[in-house]
Amino acid sequence: MGGMPLTFAGRMKLVPEACQGILTSRIVKAENIIASCPKTDQHLLDQMKVMGCETTNNNVEAAGSSDVVLVGVKPNIVPRVLHDIKSCVTPKSPLVTSVALGVTIDSMESILPDASRVIRTMPNIPALVNCGASVYSKGTYATADDVTLTKRLLLSVGTADEVPETFMDAITGLSGAGPAYVFVVLEALADGGVKMGLPRPLAQKLAAQTIMGAAKMAIETGKHPGQLKDEVCSPGGCTIQGVAALEAGGVRASFIDAVTQATLKSLQTAGK
Repeated sequence: MGGMPLTFAGRMKLVPEACQGILTSRIVKAENIIASCPKTDQHLLDQMKVMGCETTNNNVEAAGSSDVVLVGVKPNIVPRVLHDIKSCVTPKSPLVTSVALGVTIDSMESILPDASRVIRTMPNIPALVNCGASVYSKGTYATADDVTLTKRLLLSVGTADEVPETFMDAITGLSGAGPAYVFVVLEALADGGVKMGLPRPLAQKLAAQTIMGAAKMAIETGKHPGQLKDEVCSPGGCTIQGVAALEAGGVRASFIDAVTQATLKSLQTAGK
C-alpha cells in the first residue's frame, strides 16, 4: 500500500497538515504523493516539499500518474479541476475523491468520462490533529476496493463512516461545521472562568480538556448525553444551577438552529 501514488489536486489550505496523518499511518509514502495547486499558492507546495512529497502546478501532470486523486478546492472550482484532469481519467484509474461542500457525485460523474470511479467525502478540521470525524459516499462505479481504500485513508486522520449521499448536507451542518460551534463554547467557558478570576491560559486549558474529556466519556461509555449530564448534576448543586442558566439562554435551540442553518446553506450550495 505504501507504494500507491496519491494526488492532492487544487487549492486546499489544510492539505499539508492533513497529509501528515496519512504519512504517519504509512498508507502512502511521501515520495508517492504529488500535490498540485496554482503558483499563487506556492507556499502550500513548499510545505509539501518539506515532507518529501512531489509538487507541480499542473493538475494533469499530477493526476495522470496517480491511483487516487483528492480534489480539495472551493465548490465552484471543482468543475474546472475535473475538466482539467478528465483526459487522464479512465474506469481503471484513478479513483477521484472530493471534499468539496455540496458537490454531488452525480455532478462529478457528469463531467468525468463514463464509468469513472468517484467517491465523495466530508472530513472535518480536527483531522489536522488525527481526530477527525469523516464520512464518505460511493459513486455509481466505485468498487468495494475503492471504498476500503478511502476508509483507510480517512481512518488515518480520525473516524470514518460510509453514509448515503442524502445524509451529506446534514452531516456538513453537524460535524463539518460543528468544530466551529465547539470553539465558540470553548471560548465562552474560558471567558466565564476569567470573569470569575482565573488566568486566561488556565481557563482555556481547563475548558478545552473538559470538552475533550466529556466527548471521550460519551464515546467510550455509549451512554446518552442526557444520562451523563444527570450523573453530574447533584440535587441542589452548582452544576444544575449552571445547566439551568444554559437552558434559560436557549442553548439547545441555538445549537439545533446552528446545525439546521448550516445544513440549509449546504443544500443551497448544491442547488437543492
